[in-house]
Amino acid sequence: MTATTVSPPGASRRAGPTPSPAHDGLPAPLPGPRPTSGIPFARLVRVELRKMLDTRAGRWLLIGIGVVIAGALTILFVQDGGEHPFGDYLQATTMPMAVLLPVVGILAITSEWSQRTALVTFTLEARRVRVASAKVVAALLVGVCAVATSFVLATAAHAAAIAFRGATGDWTTPGTAFLGAGGYVLLGLLQGVGFGMLLRNTPAAVVAYFVLPTAWSVVGSLVSQVRTAAEWLDLNRTMEPLFTGSLTGEEWARLGTSVSLWVLLPLAAGMWWITRAEVK
Repeated sequence: MTATTVSPPGASRRAGPTPSPAHDGLPAPLPGPRPTSGIPFARLVRVELRKMLDTRAGRWLLIGIGVVIAGALTILFVQDGGEHPFGDYLQATTMPMAVLLPVVGILAITSEWSQRTALVTFTLEARRVRVASAKVVAALLVGVCAVATSFVLATAAHAAAIAFRGATGDWTTPGTAFLGAGGYVLLGLLQGVGFGMLLRNTPAAVVAYFVLPTAWSVVGSLVSQVRTAAEWLDLNRTMEPLFTGSLTGEEWARLGTSVSLWVLLPLAAGMWWITRAEVK
């Protein structure tokens, strides 16, 4: 005997839309149109910018950079009645950014792997080259904003020393000094991103970024056998002419060689490796 259940009057009208039946025991597909394009590259860049800046570590690093810059500008403002050329103020604003800002780029890469969010990232966007490229573009945007901010702060500090301390205005700074300051910040940031992609471990990447170039500079200045090579491969030494004046053809060649070794090579190798590394 089969039991029949009778629905009360009006029940069919009160019921919601009938879901699509499942196929072969699988859940029914969701209604609506399917996406026809991937995630826009601009959205990936915005996400990477948030990873660099909108985190606790990123915020504290930016606060630390601001404190160091404020302290350096205060010392110049007070010392010797503020009698310092504009180049000194520019150096006081760009050096802290050039030293500490690359750590933000390192953390933006290594946090994906240390906090195990790379699986989510590469699931939402399986084309890892686009993700890595978005990280590079985001780092460049942060670097450009940092350079512009350093120029504004240096100009304001020197103008304040002239107005409130009676200092003599000295704006005679060669154009290559601006190029050197900007390049120092941008190249350091890209170098940090490259080391982060290559090692994918925060302590290892930070130590490699600070220790390897410094050790090479020390060895190149002390060991006569590698002194000639250091003139071509020491990034700190090859960038010095940018801050002092115009560069000759040989100095440009030395700068390009050192940039290729310490910036382009880690960045290219890191992007190649991050597209093939196992995600756990």
